[in-house]
Amino acid sequence: MGTIRPAAPEDMTRIAEIEIFNYRLYFYPIFREDAYYFGELQVPSLAAGYAARAAQFFVYDDGVVKGFVCVDGDEIMKLFVEPVLHSQGIGAALLAFAVETCHADRLWALEKNTRAIAFYERHGFRVTSDRRLEEDTDEYLVRLVR
Repeated sequence: MGTIRPAAPEDMTRIAEIEIFNYRLYFYPIFREDAYYFGELQVPSLAAGYAARAAQFFVYDDGVVKGFVCVDGDEIMKLFVEPVLHSQGIGAALLAFAVETCHADRLWALEKNTRAIAFYERHGFRVTSDRRLEEDTDEYLVRLVR
């Protein structure tokens, strides 16, 4: 059984790795931007960028960091689990932590990411009519609230 704890500086590389694996697996097929997903999106630069915001990150750790959530105020900014570990309750634990401990009750999700939207809906969130374009794309994000 894992615990959820504040991220430490040494976790930033693992957090970046988990995010990049998910981005390439789930978002690359939608956006097909080789320059971004295989050039710009790299572990060292992402981890360095997150270091200054480390207080917003919490990790699921059972000896290995297997997922993370990033919370800013009452908004969930990111929630990712190592792709090979999906459907094991890690994401649900991170989401419950964000809701209960951080009082997070809103987030944005890519409209085409129906798997993520269904996950959030199973855990008490609902899609609102709020939509906005994802920066520099033709794809929409939808707002979910609890």
